[in-house]
Amino acid sequence: MHLRMDHRKANPQALNTMMQMERFVKESGLDPNLYELVKIRVSQINGCSFCIDMHVQDLLKKGESKQRIYLLTAWREAPCFTERERAALELAEALTLVSESGVSDDVYQHVRSSFDEQEYIHLIMAINTINGWNRLAIATGMFPGCFDE
Repeated sequence: MHLRMDHRKANPQALNTMMQMERFVKESGLDPNLYELVKIRVSQINGCSFCIDMHVQDLLKKGESKQRIYLLTAWREAPCFTERERAALELAEALTLVSESGVSDDVYQHVRSSFDEQEYIHLIMAINTINGWNRLAIATGMFPGCFDE
């Protein structure tokens, strides 16, 4: 594996734009652990090893159990996720795979049963942000440890 380019140096303005999105989500009031679960699940779907590695490490540092992280790929069958987490993960999957089936009314209703209108938009922005990071990482060839000196 090789890093195609360091996007941070190639276009600092693009990095700044992504960081503004990240800051918006972090300041939105969305639960930080929930955001990390969403980041990991979206990164799993997109196959972004760099982001999976980073966000698993971040969630472990926050005290998350290894079991919940291991079971994230099978969250529908794992009883350890809350209803709110399930709703967020369902929306994360639907938006990440939006070209396959869109966001159905059932998904929307499920998410809205746990999130109010403002939180729903915050969650969409969180999902958009990690999808953007994944695409940036994959397109530039990022992998775990690629920036280690």
